Amino acid sequence: MNEGKHVAEYPVGAATGREAFHASSLRRGRVSIANQVYLLTFVTNQRKRLFLDWPSARVVVNCLRTSSARGEAETLAYCLMPDHLHWLIALQADTNLSKLAGSVKSNSARKLNQTRSDKGLPRLERVWQAGFHDHALRKEEDLQALARYTVANPLRAGLVSYLGDYALWDAKWL
Repeated sequence: MNEGKHVAEYPVGAATGREAFHASSLRRGRVSIANQVYLLTFVTNQRKRLFLDWPSARVVVNCLRTSSARGEAETLAYCLMPDHLHWLIALQADTNLSKLAGSVKSNSARKLNQTRSDKGLPRLERVWQAGFHDHALRKEEDLQALARYTVANPLRAGLVSYLGDYALWDAKWL
């Protein structure tokens, strides 16, 4: 990833998405601003630890990469934990934030169920919790610090002692 990019390349908006973590209230006031940096969080249904195995986790990572390849969002960083995903993006022009999140969640759920079926495991009725949390980066926030915080989740959760031992993260600058 390119070390030359910095915060000034990503304008920030006023939307903060800091409402209570409830699906109906999360939708109120959500704004999609082109080139705005957002930190999105998706949580698995009932916080089930669905992403402990490599094939299941790769399904989600591949869906993030597909969204980037389509020009919907530039992935700046992500960290897939066993029961949730943190995805730091710069939203691209003509992309609706809610539709992007819905697309990633539905595509990953469908593909995860196919992966499970291929392994002889039962289909999951629901993969993700309804809604998602979004945080629009404010002017005073440091983009690279937020990326470092995002990818350090496995360390804080005690999953690994060294970040290099956790494979399910990436960041543009790290």
